Parts: sequence; structure tokens; C-alpha cells
Amino acid sequence: IEIMNKFDLLPVQNHRLGSDPHANAINGEIWKEQFDHSGPDGCWYGCSMGCAHAVPHYHLQSGPYKGQAVFVDGPEYESLGALGSNLQIFDPAAMLELCFYCDTYGIDTISVGDSIAFAFECYELGILNKERTGGLELTWGNAEAAFELLHQMARGQGFGVTVGQGVRAMKKIFVEEYDADPKYLQDIGMEVKGMEISEYISRESLAQQGGYAMASKGPQHDEAWLIFMELVHKQLPDFESKAEALHFFPIWRTWFSLHGLCKLPWNDIIPESNKTAKEPSKVPEHLENYRWLYEGVTGTPVTQEDLMLQSERVYNFQRIFNLRLGFGTREHDIPPFRLVGPASEFEYESRAERYDQQLKEIQHIDPEGKSTAEKLQLTRAYRTRQYDLLMDAVYK
Repeated sequence: IEIMNKFDLLPVQNHRLGSDPHANAINGEIWKEQFDHSGPDGCWYGCSMGCAHAVPHYHLQSGPYKGQAVFVDGPEYESLGALGSNLQIFDPAAMLELCFYCDTYGIDTISVGDSIAFAFECYELGILNKERTGGLELTWGNAEAAFELLHQMARGQGFGVTVGQGVRAMKKIFVEEYDADPKYLQDIGMEVKGMEISEYISRESLAQQGGYAMASKGPQHDEAWLIFMELVHKQLPDFESKAEALHFFPIWRTWFSLHGLCKLPWNDIIPESNKTAKEPSKVPEHLENYRWLYEGVTGTPVTQEDLMLQSERVYNFQRIFNLRLGFGTREHDIPPFRLVGPASEFEYESRAERYDQQLKEIQHIDPEGKSTAEKLQLTRAYRTRQYDLLMDAVYK
């Protein structure tokens, strides 16, 4: 949380903003004190990553198990981003409540967080009101409303049934029943291909925009998590390198799932040799390690290209499956504009210094004397064109 907040990458108010001064209330230091330390911290004994955490003895505040002390898995970053900062709920107890019931009900934390955030913003815009929500005040930071929506989803009752259908369905419902502006809902509805977007602000990372919107399964970060490669490590400087990353990483990451292996030791532990590697983003020493592992377990000599081919067959099958269902072509890779740039004057003004500077230095346009609406239009046209050029490079 603290790193994403520092780099303006933390989703706040339905991905409208990238940081919040109250985010420290749910950062890592808060959770270190609460995590269970009685046993091994990992998916299996001996793992050095230690990425699995849990909080014991949490007393539930709501729902069918109210008052019971429970063991809560997590919370992990994505859940904190989706259910915390994205809803402007900065209460650790509320995070545990929502995480526990998402696990118990079998509901994805990212999808439910983005869906509730979309409903909160539509309430702020006046598209929704208390009459339409069954009396719920869907205001930023209202943890009680989030609890109730989650329980309604599980029971199949109330306005939770609408929110539980996800962002794509809500866009259609709000246009047809409440006369909402379809173009603006498309801009702010954080989904692609019907899947809600995971918890990273990608407006300044063109590669991550493609990683989300062009992913075959929809905008999760499992196929191509490129934002730090581009913004922090400066490893993807041009359209060609971005296009290659959008080819290589979805296929290679699929390989881990096919073989039941965790991908974190590949790219979260960086070897010394990576400093001089020709393609450091791929962590070539670790690619070789997985080749050795495969040979050692199966007894079959393979090259790295052989491993990629194993995965590419499956990934191509997924794409063919999408095509058969009427998806999988370029027009389905268009993201909501908020993924690409500021979707409203409020968003532009919240980072006006940055966007004005980009107008000057990148587009060579003097922002002086121009209204926010004019600058927003210029920014939108440029960023839309950049994304189109990225798609050209990928589909070439």
C-alpha cells in the first residue's frame, strides 16, 4: 500500500485518483502487528517468499457469523486496494470483515471492490439514490454500506443483486433504467471483457494498459504485470519492446499455471546476473533454472523455446475459444478511458501540474489560457492515439 500510494498507483474512488493521505491506516506496518506468527508463513513448508498471511481471533461485526471469532486469510494488496482505498475505507477491521466474507461467500475481492466502487461513484453522480439502492447510502468510506451490499449479494436480495452482477451489467442497467450517459459510464466503468480491473493505476504506463485490456481473460495482472518494468525500471522504452512484452509475458506466465508452479520466485527474487542481462525484464537466469527443473523432474531434455511452445499451444487455444464465442479481436481490447487517462475535469485538475507539463513537453502545446475542458480533450486525444499505436504494434 505504501509503495503504491507513494508512486500514485493506488486506486482511490473507483480508480479516479492514485493516492490518499489516509492510506497509511491500512499499510504494511499495521498488518505486521496482527499477522499470525505461530507457524510457517507460506503456501508450503520451506518457501522463502512467505507471501501468505492471516489474522487470527478477529470478531465479526456483521452477517450470519456476527460475534464469532474467526481466522482471516490475508489481507493481501489486491484486497486492500479493492475493498479499502478504492472505496476510501481505511479501517483495518473493515478490511478483515470484507475479506472474511468474500472468502466465505466465494466472491472475488477485486471484482466486488470495483463493482461497489462503481456503484459508490454512480451514487455520487446522482445516477443512484437511496430509493434506487433500497435505502443504502453509497458514499465513499461507508463500510456499513459495503458490508450490507456484500451480504445482499450472498443472499440474492436487495440492491446487492444488481451490484453483484458486476460493472458491465450495471452500466447496461443504469443506462436503460436510469437514463445514465452510456459514454461516461464506459469511461469510468473499470472492466474489460466483463472482468473488473485489478488494483493498479495504469494511466502513466502504456504497457500496463495493454497488459490489462489485451489480456485474453480480461484485465487481471496475472498475464502481464508490466507497470514496474516500464515506470520504475525503464525497461520498455518503445512500442516494439512493449509489444514483445505483451507477447512474451502472457505466454510465459501461463506456463507456471500449466505446471502447478508459483511464478513469484521467477520475477520477485532478482539474481545478481540480471544487472548485465540483455533482457533483464525476463530474468533470464531464472528462465534457465526452470528449464533445469523441468528436465530434472521429467528426464526430458528441453530448451527454453520448448517450454514456451508448451504454453503457447494452450494460450492460442484460449484465444481461439474467445474467437468462437465472438470475442478475442481488436475491438474487444479497448479499455475504459480512465485506465488510459483522466476521464473528468476533476481528475485532470487533481494532477493538473503533471498533465500541463505533459502538454508542454510531449505534445508541445502551451496550456496557458486554455480551460480544463480544452486541456482534457487534448490529453484524451493524445493518449487514445498512443494506445491505438500500441495495438498496431501488438497486432502487426
